[in-house]
Amino acid sequence: MIFKEKFKTRLTDIGKDNKIKNKALLQMLEDIGGYHSDAVGYGANDTPKNKLTWILLDWKLKVINRPKYGQTLEVHTWARGGNRFFTYRDYEIYDEYGNICAIATSKWTLINIEKGKMERITDEIIKVYNVEEKEVFPGEKLDKLEIPKEYTNEIEYTVIRKDIDINRHMHNLYYLDLAYEALPEDVYNNRPYDNVRIMYKREIKLGDTVICKYSNENNKHVVVITDKNEAIHAIIEME
Repeated sequence: MIFKEKFKTRLTDIGKDNKIKNKALLQMLEDIGGYHSDAVGYGANDTPKNKLTWILLDWKLKVINRPKYGQTLEVHTWARGGNRFFTYRDYEIYDEYGNICAIATSKWTLINIEKGKMERITDEIIKVYNVEEKEVFPGEKLDKLEIPKEYTNEIEYTVIRKDIDINRHMHNLYYLDLAYEALPEDVYNNRPYDNVRIMYKREIKLGDTVICKYSNENNKHVVVITDKNEAIHAIIEME
């Protein structure tokens, strides 16, 4: 089942040259994924009943034609194959003329909020999502991102209340904000980057202090977010 929703780009969505920011694109993708889950009985309002919530593990975004302020976009999403503990969701974003603007894929796991553990993705859940075989990155896997050998810039940040989501963790989109803050000024000024990958490894909670370390390897801008003991929370890659 391909689920569709329309979004209009707002002032808060745009950056340089009045074009939409990567965070705003990912916000649309996150929202439509939530709407799809709402429609099949596994959304935020269903969590108190079924004790289940979806947790994001990975983003991969490719911008093909970056939309500008005021455009109405149609976003398509669908669930696709995985296994009993992980599933994938793909996305396409079109402008009002039917031109493709961006594609993305993501990886998710299901968590039992009472046990605090991963829950098996049952045949019943797969059935209600009506899984599609279509892939926006055919044949490509979300392989693990490599840790850079050295870093040239870093910042420190302590998580505050505005950063926390409904699962009592730092919201997944704020990891991208931290990555941008860690970029050297010249790299930051060259944004937006049309290829973004975010791999999440460990949750960040209220009051945690994290270190965001920047590296440029193989013409890719990489930010690794760690705690003070160098345990990795996430790796963000941009090019």
